[in-house]
Amino acid sequence: MAENKTFIPKAVIFDLDGTIIDTERFYRKVWPAALKHFGYDMSDSQVLELRSLGRPFAPRKLKDWFGEDFDYDKARGYRKELFEECVKEEGIRLKPGVKELLEFLKQQGITIAIATATDVPRATRYLDAVGITDLFDKICSAADVPEGKPKPGVYLEACKQLGLDPSDCFAVEDAPNGIKSAHDAGCKVIFVPDQTDDEPEAEKLCFAKVKTADKIMELISK
Repeated sequence: MAENKTFIPKAVIFDLDGTIIDTERFYRKVWPAALKHFGYDMSDSQVLELRSLGRPFAPRKLKDWFGEDFDYDKARGYRKELFEECVKEEGIRLKPGVKELLEFLKQQGITIAIATATDVPRATRYLDAVGITDLFDKICSAADVPEGKPKPGVYLEACKQLGLDPSDCFAVEDAPNGIKSAHDAGCKVIFVPDQTDDEPEAEKLCFAKVKTADKIMELISK
């Protein structure tokens, strides 16, 4: 991980859940609740392993844990229902420093994009809820690529849509699967911890680690 270095990115590409919006804490509740509904016990460490894990890797992981007869689509469908209940009850909140960073990037003329496992309509709905949709130039979903995170496809697709080389982009992530995805795509990864403060192996792949998103401003050369 680079120390005290700065860089002028042509774009900053963000993960969504746990990076821009404070929703990973919902998943941490609703995944175990959904599995319990179908008769399975899911540990907190297993939930953390699922952060940003896309298809086909999430279905495979759950079958490895709970058996080949595990119905991923049914469990995920119920999990989505529970998630939306959390959203209705508690609302969508921005992670600390995100609004300040986005406004800074706009002032600097730096392109802003999202690379997420969430489908574009839902991602847009969540961004609308916190009033920042118009700050993004592009939303790219892993639903549009053959393999989700930790594979690099969603970041490669985002860079392709932006017309940029990944090496010219910062990628902002909160969890190991996303960090690996962005790193393997060739982006310079910034780790902003969410549900876990330290990820030693993943941090080796990062350009920098900051406590909150607004600290990324200090990494960008004026």
